Amino acid sequence: MTVSRRQTLAAFATAVSTLALARSARAEFEGPLLRAAEAGDDFWLATDAYVYGYPLVTMEMTRRIVTNVASPIGTRGPMGQFIKLRQYPDASFRDVTAPNADTLYTTAFVDVGDEPWVISLPDMKDRYFLFPMLDGWTDVFQVPGKRTTGDKAQTYVITGPGWKGTLPAGVKEYRSPTSIVWILGRIYCTGTPEDYAAVHALQDQCKLVPLSSYGKPYTPPPGKVDPSVDMKTAVREQVNAMDAVAYFTLLAQLMKRNPAAAADAPELAKFAKIGLVPGKEFDTSKFDPAFAKRIPQFAFDRIMLQFKIGKSIRNKNGWAYDSETGIYGTDYLNRALVTAIGLGANRTQDAVYPTSLKDADGQDYEGKNKYLMRFAKGQLPPVGGFWSLTMYDADYFFVQNPINRYSISPRQNLKANADGSVDLYIQKDSPGPDKESNWLPAPAGKFVLMLRMYWPNEKSPSIINGTWTVPPVRKVAAS
Repeated sequence: MTVSRRQTLAAFATAVSTLALARSARAEFEGPLLRAAEAGDDFWLATDAYVYGYPLVTMEMTRRIVTNVASPIGTRGPMGQFIKLRQYPDASFRDVTAPNADTLYTTAFVDVGDEPWVISLPDMKDRYFLFPMLDGWTDVFQVPGKRTTGDKAQTYVITGPGWKGTLPAGVKEYRSPTSIVWILGRIYCTGTPEDYAAVHALQDQCKLVPLSSYGKPYTPPPGKVDPSVDMKTAVREQVNAMDAVAYFTLLAQLMKRNPAAAADAPELAKFAKIGLVPGKEFDTSKFDPAFAKRIPQFAFDRIMLQFKIGKSIRNKNGWAYDSETGIYGTDYLNRALVTAIGLGANRTQDAVYPTSLKDADGQDYEGKNKYLMRFAKGQLPPVGGFWSLTMYDADYFFVQNPINRYSISPRQNLKANADGSVDLYIQKDSPGPDKESNWLPAPAGKFVLMLRMYWPNEKSPSIINGTWTVPPVRKVAAS
């Protein structure tokens, strides 16, 4: 693991001394710190293994739930079939946290372990889109889209680990390191009836077929429904509820068809001591059963602590974001953190998601107050795709409001001030008819803000290199 026992103990201690001053807050860290100090070598090794495997186990549990239907319906669809979301969710939507109101998803899980799959995308006609492809470890191994491959029609064959064969003429191979592949397509949409219709037509032209059926008539078979799969409990809750023996047993099975990267070999060699060996069943005789209940909670505490002290986390003006997503290398803690809080994250070059829970003075956002976010002249978010600011309640769901506006962006025809700056009014009640184009409605209680930046500039001004920062949100008045 890239973080040693000493480093982790120091991290917990630092969190206690600098981040958790109140007694109730200190308890959040002192428990993990005490457990860490008392742990033996094998406990630490098992914790490393748990963190290492968290993305693969979570991806598999997600795949099971998403694909456990006979035919595509809502946000679910069988293996090898596109799930096409036809409209943006409203304030009643509760299936997933932090939904967006900017792109319509076209997604699918495929298994390329036995046979490659062919994906065909239509001419997007200058519309922004991206179709990131994630392997079982959550790395984005390819991302066709307007930024990378242009907007013309394109076809790819996704092959699996060790596949050898002949490809059809005119298609490009994308080799997945694992059998599990999650295609998370996004197509930009303004949300008007006319644009919905245009994007629906593009979604219907996206095709996914096994290689053996490419160029032939193909009707996907019905999905297989497993009644034993828990379709109600959130994925993260299901993963975190597994004891360590069940967790490592599943991880060992998954690693047979979803091999680890070559760079992981030194880490994997250590795990043999606790019975976890690539290509083999988990050897429970080498694992201390006393760890079964203790490991998951401690390991998850360790993962979540990264959001506060991780080297890839940027925090300025009350906005925080992970600066290294989509490709993780051997940073297993960051990979696990992104899995826990934002499964399916894009490469940083494709999207950055600064999130703010507190205003410029460090106070929680509350609907009883009025807030102002000011972009100086020429300082709107620098992107090659688009940007938007989304409002969520404290649980990361959309907020009911009189104008049904869940996010704000240039498509609202934002009005500039006389000096060229742009103000966004973040509050519960209307700021007045002359300012409603720049109004992001807030709930009565606490809320969270998320700035989505698709295709952020890589050259100055850029959030990636730090030459552009998100401006603070300031409280301006109380109702």
